[in-house]
Amino acid sequence: MDIIILAVVIGVLALGALSGLVISGRRKKAAEPPESAAPTTTAPPAEPHVGEEAEAALEEPRRTIEEVGLPEAEAEAVTEAPAAPPAPAVEVPEPSAGRLVRLRARLARSQNTLGKGLLTLLSREHLDEETWEEVEDTLLSADVGVTPTQELVERLRERVKVLGTRTPEELRGLLREELLTLVGPDLDRTVHTEPRGGVDRPGVVLVVGVNGTGKTTTTGKLGRVLVADGKSVVLGAADTFRAAAADQLQTWGERVGARTVRGPEGGDPASVAFDAVKEGGDEGADVVLVDTAGRLHTKTGLMDELGKVKRVVEKQGPVDEVLLVLDATTGQNGLVQARVFAEVVDISGIVLTKLDGTAKGGIVVAVQRELGVPVKLIGLGEGADDLAPFEPEAFVDALIGAE
Repeated sequence: MDIIILAVVIGVLALGALSGLVISGRRKKAAEPPESAAPTTTAPPAEPHVGEEAEAALEEPRRTIEEVGLPEAEAEAVTEAPAAPPAPAVEVPEPSAGRLVRLRARLARSQNTLGKGLLTLLSREHLDEETWEEVEDTLLSADVGVTPTQELVERLRERVKVLGTRTPEELRGLLREELLTLVGPDLDRTVHTEPRGGVDRPGVVLVVGVNGTGKTTTTGKLGRVLVADGKSVVLGAADTFRAAAADQLQTWGERVGARTVRGPEGGDPASVAFDAVKEGGDEGADVVLVDTAGRLHTKTGLMDELGKVKRVVEKQGPVDEVLLVLDATTGQNGLVQARVFAEVVDISGIVLTKLDGTAKGGIVVAVQRELGVPVKLIGLGEGADDLAPFEPEAFVDALIGAE
């Protein structure tokens, strides 16, 4: 009996053990990954030999930032910077010699009222007092000025009386002679860019004038004229009160390879002008052009500051030229400006801009009489090479339509 009971117990235990082995085997098989699944871990790569890293880098395809999965900030850091824009090509300006002759047609189109009007009046068969009054009105409306007009009319009356019968050719020649005398063919119209006394320093030119006359543009165009004539030029951006003035001047300079010296916006204009002349001397430049702020002639303090700019620059040597830029369309108001500027700095020459946009070419005569200094340059358009040295003969020929 005991033996039977013992056998049953042993059998039950054996059966239980066998069942546990089967269940454990099934669980283990279920936990094992399928044969096609990739292993979750890999062994570290073997240490490469010398030269293998470079070969591997060449063989490995480059991955994009998206494939690498860098954070946005890091991705921006590794993105290739855009290529810098190419430097602007340096232009070769048109030579200044003979520019006014080439631009004469443009000047003539805007001056018909003066030249052709006078020829029409003088061609009348009978020149009575009423006709001479019309001649006088024509000259005054062209801004010739009262005194020069009276002088011209008196000379014309005397010469016409002596001449008697007048052919169109004779009238044209007579009018040309008298207008040329009025303009002043013997005045020195050279823009002086050579240092006085032959000292080893650049010539210094100050450009002054009120806002709106085209002063900064004129400075840039004058730089082109000088470069075209073989001069090396440094530009001084001493108009520190107008935000765009320095940028505008620098753009003009870059086009012809001239460097621009500038200071902080709102900085001391006299300091910028001083630095420009000093750096021009250090570089061995031929000419330094200084663009000053567009002072309103009614603001005494600003005019005083313009005088300070000139005094500070003169600590390094005399200023060789002071050019006053006037808008030809302003007429008599321009003469008021001219008078005030002449009291602050010694004006040595006039630049008349926008002369192609007005029939009042007589302003050339009026401003010369007012200041006692010559018109040296005239602006005849918006083009880069539309600033021309003033040539009296070409100017008068344009007025009367001479061939």
